[in-house]
Amino acid sequence: MPEERPTMPPVRLRTDAELARDALAAPLLARAVRLARWAEPGKPVASGGVLPESELRAAIELLGLSGDEDGPEHTAQAWQLAVDTGLVEIDESEEASGAAAAAESDGDGDGKGDGDGADGAAPLGDEFSALAISGEELRLITEGGPRDILDIWLDGFETVLADAAAPDLGDIAAQISEGGELDLDAIDWNPEEEAEFLDGVLGNLYLLTALDEEAAAASVPLPALAASMIVPEDMDEPTDDILEEVSEAMVRLDDQFRLLAPTGLIDYQPVDEALIQEVDGEGRIQEPETAEELEDEDVSRYGMVRLTPLGIYAVRARMIEAGIDAPAVGDLADKGADILLDALPGHPEPAAQAEAEQWLARRTPEEAARELLAAARGDDEGAPLRRLTCQQTLSLVGTEAEPALREVLDDRHLGGLARVWLAEQGVAGVPEPPEAMVFWLTVDTLAAQLATEGDSAELRDLVRGLVDQSGSFFDSAWRVDHPATAEVLEAMGRLHPDKQAAKEARKAAFKARSRA
Repeated sequence: MPEERPTMPPVRLRTDAELARDALAAPLLARAVRLARWAEPGKPVASGGVLPESELRAAIELLGLSGDEDGPEHTAQAWQLAVDTGLVEIDESEEASGAAAAAESDGDGDGKGDGDGADGAAPLGDEFSALAISGEELRLITEGGPRDILDIWLDGFETVLADAAAPDLGDIAAQISEGGELDLDAIDWNPEEEAEFLDGVLGNLYLLTALDEEAAAASVPLPALAASMIVPEDMDEPTDDILEEVSEAMVRLDDQFRLLAPTGLIDYQPVDEALIQEVDGEGRIQEPETAEELEDEDVSRYGMVRLTPLGIYAVRARMIEAGIDAPAVGDLADKGADILLDALPGHPEPAAQAEAEQWLARRTPEEAARELLAAARGDDEGAPLRRLTCQQTLSLVGTEAEPALREVLDDRHLGGLARVWLAEQGVAGVPEPPEAMVFWLTVDTLAAQLATEGDSAELRDLVRGLVDQSGSFFDSAWRVDHPATAEVLEAMGRLHPDKQAAKEARKAAFKARSRA
């Protein structure tokens, strides 16, 4: 048998047009686009596309980052993104090399710069042997559709994500300058583990968004996010070693999230730098020493993060590429009612309603009702839950569906729920259901509740209410011709708080099994 793919809960995505606007507004891509337009006539660069220092200074000024301490770094990152995504192309042909040299000699520099080289600039004495020009992708930014823009943004995001998972360049430079060989173990970096850890963190943020949209609208404290990746689920009280790992992970994530935030992937409030200490040459988060101090501490100082709608789109794209089933609301709109009714119970409630609404929007109310009712029939184990889901979906349909519901009033499987729907719509002329149909619908509904909730408090209240309303419930219930009758009565025996009623439920379950 083929291996089952991991499945995530569905998420609601913004439209491509909305996401494309978000992508263009993200600081990193916005800067990269401006630099690509600036480079359109051709800019002399070093091999690989590195900007000469004079051009880097001009780029910093163009982006309005001259007074920013991190201006050179942000400009170099935007330039690199432009090159990586094809917004800027680097021509290293002989003709381009000559043009670059001529352009540099005609400029205000001598091709060597006048300093030690700003971040991202070509080092002193470097030969300007290439020409940077605007690429084909820049045309797509203005002339292409939303999907073209999103593809460019995704390419850029992937390069930044790879940079975020890379080791500290200072450690690598120190090793090389000392004449030693590059030792990844010595700098405590495993490329696969680091990428997997960062993917796991983003996956946890994605899962939170999918499971609870309201909770996901608020940012997640960085300590909780790091702990979710490190503290074992069965560990009641984290050990000192585990807490140290969490602290190290927070420092690492703080660096990575600072790098990822300008892409538009996340909203991030960084860790307060006053809380970061150097311990044995490594960063550590200074944590409150007592519970009282922790209560008084502003948790936001330890970092707060959430995925943006653009981030949800990007993480989902990566999951799909990795072979994970990551559905989006609306995926079922063109599927059959049988697929819809099987899928909706596994959706969080807001996503389930949104999915049902999109499915209904593709059909007339009467057509939708007929299709749903036909899919709800059956005596198989999953049929009660299908019928409950059908009833919930039909609650979103107006009175235009009345003819389809009236057609099934005498149907053993559907007559009960049809009467409930017609009564809720307030239509006239709804026939009273026979007693056998009332009991059948009751057993069917309880079977569906058991399938979704198990022995929940809500189901316990429902069972107690049913028995209290009818003192002779069990005298008739065991005779119900439903595949789940015995199972439902056994559950009622477990759930009813009254010992005598529970005993009657168990006796009725025994009779139902004997009858079957």
